[in-house]
Amino acid sequence: MDQLFDLSLLNSMIRMVTPILLAALGGMLCARAGLFNVGLEGFVLVGAFSAIVGNHYLGNVWLAVLFAVVCVVMYSLLFAYTSIHLKANEIVVGISLNFLALGLTTFCLRTIFHVKGAYRDNEMIGLPKWDIPIISDIPVVGNIVGGHSPLVFLTFLFVILLHLFFRKTVSGFRLLAVGENPVAARSMGMSVPRYQYSAVIMCGVLCGLAGAQLSLGQLTMFAEGMTAGRGFIALVAMMLGQSHPLGVMLASLFFGLMDALSIRLQGFSLPTQFTSMIPYAVTFAALFFFKGKKGLGDAGKSGGSSR
Repeated sequence: MDQLFDLSLLNSMIRMVTPILLAALGGMLCARAGLFNVGLEGFVLVGAFSAIVGNHYLGNVWLAVLFAVVCVVMYSLLFAYTSIHLKANEIVVGISLNFLALGLTTFCLRTIFHVKGAYRDNEMIGLPKWDIPIISDIPVVGNIVGGHSPLVFLTFLFVILLHLFFRKTVSGFRLLAVGENPVAARSMGMSVPRYQYSAVIMCGVLCGLAGAQLSLGQLTMFAEGMTAGRGFIALVAMMLGQSHPLGVMLASLFFGLMDALSIRLQGFSLPTQFTSMIPYAVTFAALFFFKGKKGLGDAGKSGGSSR
């Protein structure tokens, strides 16, 4: 049991949770604006591929991260335009964008890199690993929070900033008003589409960072469909967290722990097929046991209130 649960497992949890948490925060912003964004999986996948492409051509990991963010923001505008301007059903649009991202990244992988399945360059430099001074010297805490990429620390900073944004700023209150009652918000002179577009764009930024962390912070490679359902897990984490930054963080940490545990169990001679299904089985169980929660029951209705 000591070999299964130790400090390295928690360190792995922090690393594994980052793409899920970033995508969940992006979905939370859309939900707060009255849009139920199921396209998180496609957003993160586009970000992961764009980060590799940017690193390959630009030769700088930070420019690659920026390139990934820009690409996902442009991709997210498809969701924003069709859902907000054209009044299309955002669930249908999100599912379509997920399939489009899967096909588009597969096509571009073969067109740009002339390979199938996966692309890896041994000379490609991924995101650096940081150790926070003073904190890294603390016996237990240092082993948990040390050795992560800067995007990991930035992710938890985003949680704090978004919490303050919704609780302390006028723009945060207005965004909540747009999502809760767009008719009343419009009568107060607020531009509902402007706030919704801003939420989707910020979602694109967060999902771009999530993709960059996945392909440059964890593996330094790209494989077809490498998100492997993390966008959908992020969607469940967003709903379990009641679209609240701290709640989303706790739910994401739980799923990140299950993801790290599934990898750890592979070292105990358990079948890979069994260990790989653990995060998804837990996600399904969470949906089943928490189906009465307001965030789960009303999530699919959030878009209808903005019509």
